[in-house]
Amino acid sequence: MKLIVIGAGMMARAITFNLAQREEIDEICLVDREVKKAEQIADWLSDKRVVPMRLDVTAPRAVREAMHGCVAAVSAVPYFLNLSLAQAAVASGTHFCDLGGDKRIVEKEFALDEQAKQGRVTVIPDCGLAPGLVNILTAGAIAELTDVEVVKIRVGGLPQRPHPPLDYQIVFSPHALINEYMEQATIIHDGNAVKVSSLTEPEEISFPGYECLEAFRTSGGTSTLPQTMLGRVANLDYKTIRYPGHLEKISAMATLGFFGTTPRLVDKVEVSPRELAAQLLGENLSFDEPDVVLLRVTANGKIDGRAVEVCYQIIDHFDEKTGLSAMMRTTGFPAAQVVFMLASGWIKEYGVLTQETCVPHEEFIAGLRRFGIEVERTVTKQ
Repeated sequence: MKLIVIGAGMMARAITFNLAQREEIDEICLVDREVKKAEQIADWLSDKRVVPMRLDVTAPRAVREAMHGCVAAVSAVPYFLNLSLAQAAVASGTHFCDLGGDKRIVEKEFALDEQAKQGRVTVIPDCGLAPGLVNILTAGAIAELTDVEVVKIRVGGLPQRPHPPLDYQIVFSPHALINEYMEQATIIHDGNAVKVSSLTEPEEISFPGYECLEAFRTSGGTSTLPQTMLGRVANLDYKTIRYPGHLEKISAMATLGFFGTTPRLVDKVEVSPRELAAQLLGENLSFDEPDVVLLRVTANGKIDGRAVEVCYQIIDHFDEKTGLSAMMRTTGFPAAQVVFMLASGWIKEYGVLTQETCVPHEEFIAGLRRFGIEVERTVTKQ
């Protein structure tokens, strides 16, 4: 079994680490335009099955050639490259998944559905943390339920030691972070998919060891869930978890126009507020300190006519032994599990699929637990 990991950044490091622990895999081709990055990961793993290669992912023919002979591919490069990579995967007959990051790109990937079916290829977008892991946990939470009234998805990546003034550290692109804060979110409300403003509806939430946090609406965390769960779930929403006070400060910045996209003339130079904000956030919030990922998915419905709440919860910390952050683990390991399941034949349907409808949740969760991500499941009678 030969797989290809596209990109050699932080998430690719976690994905490749995870895949290299699986003896069923014969070769992992790790590619990046900067081959030294791929070589560093290969040296770190010291596994002859990990083969670093230089690849310009903007060259379609070269990508198709690199994918040739690989059973499955996983993309860990910026989201705007995923469409061309999915197209190359379909053309080369290679199953494909990616970390997603932009709903417009994902919609274009779904347009490849018929072509993928004809080529007997499976494409699964958005296989990270949120969207990604939360989609599959949501499917697992409602699997045995009827009359599902409410699904609540709460996720946050936080520094274990908060730094003022925002008590947050950058764990992915500052531009993507601002998009989550500024774009509208899609939820299910009373059986209908509706758009709501982000940075709204704050609530208090606590986890063992992390008390009195806040959660509020942001965009992008659910991807296809509001569409696939229509008719199955009456209400579904997603909120991001932060230390208390973060929402008030970010909302003030947004109100003052720091995240605006209209350029302003400053000393005769046009400056984009959002670009400047992204630059400053990246410079001032990149502490690179131990982090924690907090996740909770709850679903309220009925089993055999009795009201119950099914809850999945994850508290994952920076791993000192491997040097992998909690965000790397909870984003990269789910993607690794999906690409492995694609390559191993666990997912037999062809086309462009939503993970919540095609990934067997019990086997998926077992795969995460195998690599140290503790997924706690509880069922409580109401």
